[in-house]
Amino acid sequence: MAKQLSAQVEIDATPERVWQVLTDLGAYAEWNPFIVSSAGTPAEGERLTNRMQPVGGRAVTLRPVVIEASPERRLRWRGRMLAPGVMDAEHTFTIEPLGERRVRLTQHERFSGALVPLVAGTLDRGTLPAFELMNAALKARAERD
Repeated sequence: MAKQLSAQVEIDATPERVWQVLTDLGAYAEWNPFIVSSAGTPAEGERLTNRMQPVGGRAVTLRPVVIEASPERRLRWRGRMLAPGVMDAEHTFTIEPLGERRVRLTQHERFSGALVPLVAGTLDRGTLPAFELMNAALKARAERD
């Protein structure tokens, strides 16, 4: 079984500025209510260490591998819990220009594996609202400067 979550926000900033905020992993602790800390280099093939805080749930640390880092357009990583096929997740941030200083940021995640049917409700209740909180916080930070 597979499960997908998606959240979008429009941001009054350039793609360059949104990319800068999104890829400044060391600053996540200052503003990000979902990925409360992150370490690593957002480059293809690199492994990140992300501390995720779902709404109403326990924080969990995941170590995904970056599978795409296209500056000012897309950041994508893939993570696994335990072993392949137990619970795999592919997380994507897409930056879409809407005008000279306006973009749409879409945060999307596709979950697959044996555990998905057991946690689908938790993903809807905890992870999707966390995406929305992160999008709002990223918008505020990108528009502030």
